[in-house]
Amino acid sequence: MARFAWWQKSLIGVAFGALVFLYVPIVVLIVFSFNDSPVTSFPLSGFTWMWYEKVMANAALLRSLANSLMVACAATALTVVVGVPAALALDQRDFPGKRLFQSTILLPLSLPGIVTGIAMLNFYKQIGVPQSLGAVIIGHATALLGIVVSQVMARLAKLNRNLGEASADLGATPVETFFRVTLPNIRSAVIGSALLSFTLSFDEIPVTYFLTGREITLPIYIYSTLRRGITPEINAIGSLIVAASLVLILASVGLLREKK
Repeated sequence: MARFAWWQKSLIGVAFGALVFLYVPIVVLIVFSFNDSPVTSFPLSGFTWMWYEKVMANAALLRSLANSLMVACAATALTVVVGVPAALALDQRDFPGKRLFQSTILLPLSLPGIVTGIAMLNFYKQIGVPQSLGAVIIGHATALLGIVVSQVMARLAKLNRNLGEASADLGATPVETFFRVTLPNIRSAVIGSALLSFTLSFDEIPVTYFLTGREITLPIYIYSTLRRGITPEINAIGSLIVAASLVLILASVGLLREKK
């Protein structure tokens, strides 16, 4: 068995401590969602499903959840529809301003969400687009476009170029080559990046806060509710979001992993 130096053990300890600091609050959130008491404090008074039942009976919360699902699905679809052709163009074509175009697509990933939200709000006001869920969908798709483009380009870079040339030599049109050769080879990257985009869109707050109108999404509903204090009902919906996000992230990671 390999022996670790003292500094290596220290680094392992720091990493473990950081993981504990990050994930223990999530465990506490889930534990209190089953606590048979409206007071979020230890010791626990008992086990109950009551707070999950209250979540299912909360019309405003369910409406905001439906809005979040609609926004995330529409933004993800728009991101894939625009992102995949953009990745193909960047990978297969040379054109003036290519590097600028690529940097522009990836720029929202490096900007804070609040900057993106303010910039989009100012732009939408100039062109007459009202604050609404439609504006939120466009904002999310713009902010997350870089995820699909970067992941699909990474997979295209590993694709054998001879496959496309062989397809063309056999008489296939570019469209047929895409659907029969290119798409099957990049399918996992497309699906994985779409799942990741869905998760990030569902949880997005800064961009949504600036672009939404009267109809709000679930993260905005939770944020406004937390101003009055943490309740077990919020713990319950938070636990459900954690579970759903974990499933989607694991699925996206599995699909984006290089096939052995």
